[in-house]
Amino acid sequence: MTTFAIQNQTRVQLSQGDWLDRCAALAARSVDMLYVDPPFNTGSAKRSGEHAFEDSWPDTQSYIRWLGQRLEATLPALKSSANLLIHVDWRTSHRVRVLLDELLGEDRFVNQLVWSYGLGGSSPRRFARKHDDILYYCIDPNAYWFDPPLVPATSRKMSGQHKKSTDVLSIPSINNMAHERVGWPTQKPLALLELLIGACCPPGGTVLDPCCGSGTTLLAAARLQRSAIGFDRSSEAIALTQRRLAEFRACSSSDDLEQSDTTNEPTPDS
Repeated sequence: MTTFAIQNQTRVQLSQGDWLDRCAALAARSVDMLYVDPPFNTGSAKRSGEHAFEDSWPDTQSYIRWLGQRLEATLPALKSSANLLIHVDWRTSHRVRVLLDELLGEDRFVNQLVWSYGLGGSSPRRFARKHDDILYYCIDPNAYWFDPPLVPATSRKMSGQHKKSTDVLSIPSINNMAHERVGWPTQKPLALLELLIGACCPPGGTVLDPCCGSGTTLLAAARLQRSAIGFDRSSEAIALTQRRLAEFRACSSSDDLEQSDTTNEPTPDS
């Protein structure tokens, strides 16, 4: 495990390994927000340049079983005030919502967020698919933490002002020339994760991303001075995340951002 110590007592912890194995070491009731952008079961490997990960299960039921087992094992680590945000697409969003209803209870549902990103192809056989779903659930409907995010108003009457966000998040995906692009397949924009973390994790809280990929969630948490924990099976993903956090450290105005090795445990192969 590698720990990045950040100003104001926040920490970003990063380790290589499977979500199911790593979550067993999480302290009970220690996590304020779970965000996971798992593989979508597209049926083929996802590749971008030199980076790739497998994204195929024998069938949808196998995928739901894989996801459900990991979510259930993570629940003891979540505080009563915690939020869960599961990032999915049209392939499995309906099945994952049923899974969450069964694991948590239908009354734990908060929102079905739509991330409208705009880019992508079109088809002569269907409406163009231009969004992902983010299923937002809580542990305790009477205790979960939420701070409504503000977004730029689009009406002429409110020009130059801000308003509370709706459940449709219109945030562009990362284009090929974007400075933040690191070449990881399915990399999500910092703007999206900063909005979600600012809304769903209290100041000083801890965000968990057990499929952290290139580390966007962890970097967004660090920028917002939240602690974060990230896992990924891929050594390439871990290396990318470490690099991004190190760059953040170098660019930060803080003088007390330090990286230290906190354990000497072996890291599993990806």
